[in-house]
Amino acid sequence: MFGALSRSIALSIALGAVAAGSASAQQAACGGDFNAFLEGVKAEALQKGLSAEAIDKTLSGATIDQKVLSRDRAQGVFRQTFTEFSQRTVSQSRLNTGKQKIAQLKSVFDRAEAEYGVPAGVITAFWAMETDFGAVQGDFNTRNALVTLSHDCRRPELFRPQLLSLIEMVQHGDFDPAVETGAWAGEIGQVQMLPKDIIAQGVDGDGDGHVRLKTSAPDAIMTAAKFINSLGYRRGEPWIQEVKIPQDLPFEKSGLGGTMTAGEWFALGVQPRDGNKNFAALPAALVLPQGRFGPAFITYPNFNIYLEWNQSFVYTTSAAYFATRLMGAEPYEKGNPEPGLDVDAMKALQTKLQTITHDVGKIDGILGSGTRIAVQKEQKRLGMPADGWPTRALLDAL
Repeated sequence: MFGALSRSIALSIALGAVAAGSASAQQAACGGDFNAFLEGVKAEALQKGLSAEAIDKTLSGATIDQKVLSRDRAQGVFRQTFTEFSQRTVSQSRLNTGKQKIAQLKSVFDRAEAEYGVPAGVITAFWAMETDFGAVQGDFNTRNALVTLSHDCRRPELFRPQLLSLIEMVQHGDFDPAVETGAWAGEIGQVQMLPKDIIAQGVDGDGDGHVRLKTSAPDAIMTAAKFINSLGYRRGEPWIQEVKIPQDLPFEKSGLGGTMTAGEWFALGVQPRDGNKNFAALPAALVLPQGRFGPAFITYPNFNIYLEWNQSFVYTTSAAYFATRLMGAEPYEKGNPEPGLDVDAMKALQTKLQTITHDVGKIDGILGSGTRIAVQKEQKRLGMPADGWPTRALLDAL
């Protein structure tokens, strides 16, 4: 349900491991005659040691998909608040299904945690949010999507390595390029991974000799666990914890990238709702998705893997919260957050912040990390609680 949207929002991170050595050559070769482009891909694949049979099987019948180009140029804008998005995605129905899946596949999840240190809840939350446990994996022909984006001149250096990795998957007998589908940007399977990551992190979870993330839940679970482990997941440590906060905190110290420990936050009156202070020595950030009157969380180093999976703060915080619910946490307290800004008001705020030398990126009405940081700095300068949540009061003060 959310796979194509969520992973594509963070495509640049998902493709972060792509080698850039031949980027300029690929950019120069983009567009132009399609047949010449395919011949270039064939030559590069042969040079990498891939078989002529797999190359021909993958590229035979390949076409440009205009719907992929349209989707790439009109990516959806993520404007929902944390409470809106998390309440919609972390539904009771999904929680029930997730717990059922964990029980049904207990031996697989136990193996994933034993080998890679990643708990069942973390894997299952991504599984749910990406494809509704495999129910909605995307209907774009993956081969054509990657051919299209590799031929297109916007980002060939990102997609061409993915196309070459797809050929390798075909060579392994793990993918049928003529009929198999996925998201518009080439993500495949129940946890929506790109071919290069599947080649690097793929695990045969069901023992059939293949890695097939579309049809095999054990393959998807084990591969997700290995991938999450590769992002730096720390065994036995938490990732996010709901807290109650006093209103006299140094809010300017809140936000991702802080330098305090959980114990230092606890000493200031921040209290975990579950009472667990066993990880007080760990680095921790106080995150307030909708300001000091809304839900509040402490994030630990393992939260970084969520940011590697997806750049959207709202998505990652929701996924991390979802994982805690699957592991037994209570629903978060909504609080009473101050009303946020509509799109036009947010654009006006961004424009104002930009004129006073803050780097907020594109003026798009989106509360991204650059805007949050600028908001927090201006709140502090103006003597307001610097919780990073943009309000009408801040806009009026500016």
